[in-house]
Amino acid sequence: QVQLVESGGGLVQPGGSLRLSCAASGSIFRPLTMAWYRQAPGKERELVATSSSGDTTNYADSVKGRFAISRDNARNTVYLQMNSLKPEDTAVYYCNARIVGSDLKSKLYWGQGTQVTVSS
Repeated sequence: QVQLVESGGGLVQPGGSLRLSCAASGSIFRPLTMAWYRQAPGKERELVATSSSGDTTNYADSVKGRFAISRDNARNTVYLQMNSLKPEDTAVYYCNARIVGSDLKSKLYWGQGTQVTVSS
């Protein structure tokens, strides 16, 4: 079994910064794609950023130039650095990872979510 645990959410003023972390633990052979999604109240969950096992990154247009995804494969951890935050970035942020387990099978996992609130 694999677990994803997010941390780093909170309340921040517009223009501020936050750094989210998501650590994978359990029977891991190696992580493949790792990503961040978010879901605002009354809206569908949307993709924010992805990081492939080859370190290719992609971003939603709404966060390009403000957010940066990175990963530490030795620690099975993915980060999301969020700068110049706007009220519309308020959402629950979820970590998502496709991980090859010790059984050499690839499965998709989700974290429990961490709340990010941007407000003055």
